Amino acid sequence: MALRHPVLQIFAVVLLVLSSAFLNRGSGTSVEVQAGVCVSHDRPNPLAETFPNNATGVLNATLAIIPIPLDMARRLIPPQYGILEKAYRALLPDFPAGMYPVMLHAAHDHDIQFRAYGITLDDFSRVGFEFPFLDLLGDGHSSFRWAPVQLISATSSVALEGSRAYGTIVSPAEYEPVCDAYRALPNGATYFKATSLSSPEFIELEMLRLRRPTLNPYPLDLFKNITNQPTFANATKCDNMIRLFNTSMSTGDFAPVSVQGRVSANTFPFHGSGSRWTDVYGIQVATPFIENNYLDCQDMKGYEGTGGPGDSFIQTTNDIM
Repeated sequence: MALRHPVLQIFAVVLLVLSSAFLNRGSGTSVEVQAGVCVSHDRPNPLAETFPNNATGVLNATLAIIPIPLDMARRLIPPQYGILEKAYRALLPDFPAGMYPVMLHAAHDHDIQFRAYGITLDDFSRVGFEFPFLDLLGDGHSSFRWAPVQLISATSSVALEGSRAYGTIVSPAEYEPVCDAYRALPNGATYFKATSLSSPEFIELEMLRLRRPTLNPYPLDLFKNITNQPTFANATKCDNMIRLFNTSMSTGDFAPVSVQGRVSANTFPFHGSGSRWTDVYGIQVATPFIENNYLDCQDMKGYEGTGGPGDSFIQTTNDIM
């Protein structure tokens, strides 16, 4: 697998780390959170040693599909970006006609490192609705994912400014739970909520494990594909996050879990009290990642790393702990 030269992204991250240190001075954030006392249940980053010259980490996420009318998607997505309907129907042959799959991405970033440069970032959480299978380059083939709005942990200046650098509309938010991708409820469900500190925006999830995973209408290959599509906001730069689904972190006892539940939201593109769904399907999975930041989107033309076997599939990682 060819990895991008990391010099520019290293420089960008170093600047963000320095600016974060400056911005956090005198802030109201507790010393305990800044010092990393908040302890996550996520497993350690298994890729830092193997890929020391790249940004690596762990992303523990709930990934869920919200079907919306295709004509609504066309109104929401900037008109210059086509929708590659054939691409998502190849993965979802039974997806309802005239509909489009928005992906809800609720995640906790853990143990992020640039090992060769001694750089580590504090954990943070993020959530937003994302629009996959977009023809950003107009070649009728390469799928990109538009992530225009995010709620990100207010305690992470690095993550907030890093996302804004793509043109993303970012709201600093507080999370429940603070240190994990979700918490367990007495009824066996998991719970996750992000609440903006600067606007009325929020996203709330309560998901229950499916006893019969075959009831999930969305196969794992769909989420492998979507999460490995290059991501953009205003298309000045693209983010190439390579999510690995074939390591010990997401196989065997830690294999993805099919879930069903409810979602409530008041953020783009779903504003207002009526934005509530009670029959949402998806998966919960932790994956290690390799990230290449602030790339020229044109360089991603013909990108084949959307789920493996392809650029996102590394044979040697099966033995990584």
